[in-house]
Amino acid sequence: MNYKEIPSPAFVLDEKLLRKNLELINTVQQEAGIEIILAFKGFAMWSAFPIVREYLKGATASSLYEARLCFEEMKTRAHLYSPVYLDHEFDELMSYSSHIVFNSVKQFDKYYQRTQTAGHKISCGIRVNPEYSDVGTDLYNPSAPGSRLGIGSNEMPDELPEGIEGIHFHVLCESDSFSLEKVLKNLENKYSKYLHRVKWVNMGGGHLMTREGYNHQHLIKLLKDFRKKYDVKVILEPGSAIAWETGVLVSTVQDIVEHQGVKTAILDVSFTAHMPDTLEMPYRPKIIGAKDPSEESRYRYRLGGGSCLAGDFMEAYDFGRELQIGEQIVFLDMIHYTMVKTTMFNGVNHPTIAIWTKDDELQIIRKFKYEDFKNRLS
Repeated sequence: MNYKEIPSPAFVLDEKLLRKNLELINTVQQEAGIEIILAFKGFAMWSAFPIVREYLKGATASSLYEARLCFEEMKTRAHLYSPVYLDHEFDELMSYSSHIVFNSVKQFDKYYQRTQTAGHKISCGIRVNPEYSDVGTDLYNPSAPGSRLGIGSNEMPDELPEGIEGIHFHVLCESDSFSLEKVLKNLENKYSKYLHRVKWVNMGGGHLMTREGYNHQHLIKLLKDFRKKYDVKVILEPGSAIAWETGVLVSTVQDIVEHQGVKTAILDVSFTAHMPDTLEMPYRPKIIGAKDPSEESRYRYRLGGGSCLAGDFMEAYDFGRELQIGEQIVFLDMIHYTMVKTTMFNGVNHPTIAIWTKDDELQIIRKFKYEDFKNRLS
């Protein structure tokens, strides 16, 4: 990718890197004999869906709009899960869905009979809470005490309601196969009698199989053993893994200010608007040509966003040299989750969306205008 050819600010997906990830994921899918589907909450750049469809045939959605996007752009009906369904949306949701997972027995009881009138087969499932996760950040931990996501083992009915064909859980976040192994042990301890009575088990997302060092053979064995033990179809729906390290956010230094010895390079992007996960997770993105500072660092620059939020900044990086107004700052790994969660807070314009194609050409997908901001608000 030639960053100098990219207009700033811009989110840019590298097609070659996306295909590399998808090829690896497809290998796991084939060797394990399972189905891997795309999670829109992690990657919803629908201009790239034709590429994704070459490797993955399904997707998971958690809202009416995601389900419609799946139907229209992934060209398939969605595996649907939401903590709650709205009565006035449910008929339309059914038209876009092949699977519907319910968060409670009450929700299942309310809507199951309607799923039988859909005009096409809808397989219903229930979400359970294995009550174990090694996710360290509570905001991202569906198994935190008191979680509203999934039915706990003590709240499960003695028998699954008639019509429940699948069990769903999701308790991982950018995790490895050994974390999944621990989850499965807990799941089996608490829910084994139900596992023998369903047709499919959806193990949710958080399986970061495209991260360097991930033990793919361990994952494949886990999945094959589980599938054979319970005679079920196994489904995974990774979000991060699809677009992990496949793209960047290109920005430009607009000003450099100093206060009480702290130098801040103010950029044409915003952390709160364009990289909200850096503040809420929190996680610290890697930047080309920069590293974490030490006591010996001479060229420390805090990076500031363009909004008026006081906390719209990232603590200092060491650039090893003086930064200049007008130079590029390139944030790595910005295409999964980060890009999905962007806003136009404070009227700060959204970065251009582009793809660096396999033919090494920059394809501009979308530029944003005033109307994009205005039409969201009234």
